[in-house]
Parts: sequence; C-alpha cells; structure tokens
Amino acid sequence: MKQDSKDRRAQIIYFSHGGGPLPILGDPGHKAMVDFMRRLPAQLVRPDAIIVVSAHWEERTATLLSAPYPPMFYDYYGFPPQAYEIIYPAPGHPTLAERVAALLEKYGIPARLDSRRGFDHGVFIPLKLIYPGADIPTIQLSLLRSLDPATHVALGRALRELLTANILVVGSGFSFHNQNAFFGRTLGAPDLANDAFQDWLIETCTGGFSQAERERRLIEWEKAPSARYCHPREEHLLPLHVCQGMADAPAELVFDDQILGKRSTGFLWK
Repeated sequence: MKQDSKDRRAQIIYFSHGGGPLPILGDPGHKAMVDFMRRLPAQLVRPDAIIVVSAHWEERTATLLSAPYPPMFYDYYGFPPQAYEIIYPAPGHPTLAERVAALLEKYGIPARLDSRRGFDHGVFIPLKLIYPGADIPTIQLSLLRSLDPATHVALGRALRELLTANILVVGSGFSFHNQNAFFGRTLGAPDLANDAFQDWLIETCTGGFSQAERERRLIEWEKAPSARYCHPREEHLLPLHVCQGMADAPAELVFDDQILGKRSTGFLWK
C-alpha cells in the first residue's frame, strides 16, 4: 500500500479548529488560528475534493456523509444569533463517499453512508476560513465511538490508496482540549503541562521515527507527558491518528501558537 513519494498527490493536514463558532465571530483568542487558516491555501495545491475527519462526529460504524448538498448542522449552543446564520454551501461528493466506504470495507472496517446529516462546525468553521468560496466538493468521515487509537490509525491506513488522488484530507480537532483549563487561568499564562504534550506531538509527528514507531507512539498516546490533562477525552486528538495512519510519512509542523490562550499545534503532510 505504501506509495512512492514522487507519486504522492494527496495533501493531509491536522489542525485545531477552535472553540465553536468563535473564530468566525471575531474572538481575539482565535486570531493566530484565523490568520493561519486564511494563509493556508498558499501552501496547498487546490484540491479537487476534501475529506474531513471531524472530532464532532462519532458513530458505532465508520460513516460517510453522502448527501449531494449537505445541510448545516449547528452542533453548538448558547451563542448569539449570527452563529446560527453561518452557511457553507459546499457541494457533497457522493461518488467519493462511496469510494471511501468501499476502501474501508476492503480493509476490514465496516462502513456506511449517511445522506441526511449535515456539516458540523468541525467542517464549516475551518473551511469557511480556508476556502470561503465553498466550491470544492466536501465529504465528512466520522470517528468511531470506541475512541480506540489503534482503530483510528487503521482507519487512516485503509485510505492510503487515495494518496495519488488530488484531494485534501483534513483532521479537524484540537491538539489541546481541556475545557476547564481554557477558562481556569489567565489567558495566555504559561502552562508547562500543555507545552510538554505539544512538544511530544511535534517529536512524534515530525521526528526521525519509522512509520511503525510513530504509529506505536500515537496508539500509546496516554503515556505521553500530561496526556490526560490535555485530553480528558480524546475525540479531538484522534483525527490526528487517522491523518498519520494515512500519510505513512513524517509531517511538517505548520502551526504552533495560542488558541484561546492555550498552545496548539498543526501538521501537514504533502
């Protein structure tokens, strides 16, 4: 399944998508993230299609959004009215959804299609910043409710046959996701525990390890410094496992800055 690097066309990125609709609403704690996402297209080849693995969709079976024109799914609450007026009318890509489902099944991962669910904010918030024209066909792949790290690495491995396609695969999560900690200290105050985990992620994804060792480290991520402080629940980390499993290569660090006063990192494979 491993592709020669000269044949690789797919681009894969994992990044932090911020807190709900706040990046679109002008929250100052998201400035670094918003600036990064608006600059990101200059680092990418424009893809023919986008696959997003969002932290905000978990299913018992790997599920693909297959509507030709997905609706909006405002999966947040308590925000001002304009948060529920955000639209991202990108077309879906039912054919690609069917192809991804077939690939997962080929490698022993049960999959199904969902033609009713809409884009959640893990999709429409970052993509509205990156590709505001909403003119690139986009599908969404769920996490598995088990939250098993090895299974999510395997999910990525099953997609390696797509590495020669001109697609962008987005792991949309948050490399630091402790809700209590976001609001428990002075904004931007030093947080050595957060730093330790972000440094471990950088070492794991960009260091000189074999792919097998990178995967082992991610599967055993709870052994990393401050792992459970940074991720009391791991749904915002697991899109990274899918990305690294698919990429089969070391990443480039493309984001290392503050979001909501906490250090967050992002990685690109191309």
